[in-house]
Amino acid sequence: MTLGSEWKFSQVFGEQTPGDDIQDCDILSAMEFDKNGDHLAVGDQGGRVIIFERQTGKEGLFDSSSRRDSGQFSLPLWQHPEFKYKTEFQSHEPEFDYLKSVEIEEKINKIRWCTKLNRSLFLLTANDRTIKLWKIKEQKVKKVKQMDINPFVTSENSLLADKSFMSGQSEPSHANGTRLEWTDKMNGTLPSHLADITNVASRRCRRVYAHAHDFNINSISNNSDGETFLSGDDLRINVWNLEVRDQCFNIIDMKPNNMEDLTEVITSAEFHPFHCNLLAYSSSRGFIRLVDMRKSALCDHSVKILQDGGSRGPKTLFSEIITSISDMKYAMDGRHILSRDYMTLKLWDTHMDTSPVATYKIHEHLRPKLSKLYTNDAIFDKFDCCLNGDGLQFATGSYSNHLRIFSCGAENEDGITLEVRKSPNRKPTSQATTRPRRSSLSNLTRGFYRQGQDSSENEISCNLKSKLLHLAWHPTHNLIACSVGSSLFMYHA
Repeated sequence: MTLGSEWKFSQVFGEQTPGDDIQDCDILSAMEFDKNGDHLAVGDQGGRVIIFERQTGKEGLFDSSSRRDSGQFSLPLWQHPEFKYKTEFQSHEPEFDYLKSVEIEEKINKIRWCTKLNRSLFLLTANDRTIKLWKIKEQKVKKVKQMDINPFVTSENSLLADKSFMSGQSEPSHANGTRLEWTDKMNGTLPSHLADITNVASRRCRRVYAHAHDFNINSISNNSDGETFLSGDDLRINVWNLEVRDQCFNIIDMKPNNMEDLTEVITSAEFHPFHCNLLAYSSSRGFIRLVDMRKSALCDHSVKILQDGGSRGPKTLFSEIITSISDMKYAMDGRHILSRDYMTLKLWDTHMDTSPVATYKIHEHLRPKLSKLYTNDAIFDKFDCCLNGDGLQFATGSYSNHLRIFSCGAENEDGITLEVRKSPNRKPTSQATTRPRRSSLSNLTRGFYRQGQDSSENEISCNLKSKLLHLAWHPTHNLIACSVGSSLFMYHA
């Protein structure tokens, strides 16, 4: 699929009408497709997780039998998956750490799917301090049908008194010519002609991984071995076994003896897609470090550091802030890494550590307005990034609900810009007033932080309150899911 292909609106869930107020707890904060693209999990600031599943009613087009062994769909390119609501559950609740006098929000920071087992779905969800493993399983439930009551059976007692019900033996017909016949013996189930069978998704928390992070969790990533996963906060990265909830192994610890000596923090971490011993993590200084866990038990000394040598120059008040990497993703080939900082989207080759392969400018027109963005805290916004299955197209978000899509090697370096909205001519809806920004460690390390202040946004040529922060690319189709406030939008090409 080339970049010139037309991207079209596909679906929207939870669309807000003009003038509706959006509650803080309803704002979406994380999303993730599973490996096959059959399910999409979305988390919000209220601690809820909503699961969507791909529709299979269109003549079986998306049944598992239509996939090749490689996991790709044997479908024409013009066909695209459509999703429907499956279930939702409350994953996290607000807590209070009495030892540190810290309020822990229920907001879902990260969601990651685990290996599917015996038709059961497993996923990890995390808030600032706690990670949970959830199991979602479909169960067949029988519901009693609505039936016309036999006028000659006037009560439950008269039905139970009938010998044909108690013993299953055939009895002579009643005087009215009717017979109480039960085709199934009552072994704890209802007869099929008396019940409707429906599929209900049950969910259960299998593990709780807690008390291992002193700072806000910003990353969780499953290992290709299917047994372990990592969790990262501002200063540490831990490795867990999925079956062990009360022990983890700390592989990276950047906490200095004196916190005044702190110069950078971890912003994102992810395992290699198929080498279980390799991982990468990014920092607030714009570096990406590649780690091989076979080198040593404590991986503070990285194997290789990827840094943009072309960005060296005079440091300004804001240059260190905008170089902080907010998100990082491995391509499926395991060689390339996509990263997003405040102003740019960068594609890295792990064999080249001096500069990125390509740099895409997201909202360069805001560079002269960095002081205004700092005043109203917009400069600290953290945007996600994502790649398509073959690693040749990339996407990220911007302000005014803009979705930016780029292609590797395309002549048009500006890519494609879409305004994420079902009705493009509709006036922008007012976003909810977000909570006061809490002082995060990543902000304090730069020495720049203060409470957001009201400023004139008329001088900035975009709507800073309407921002597209979170998005995910379907693993096998050109379908992008992205969130705007409390709404989930999908676009396809």
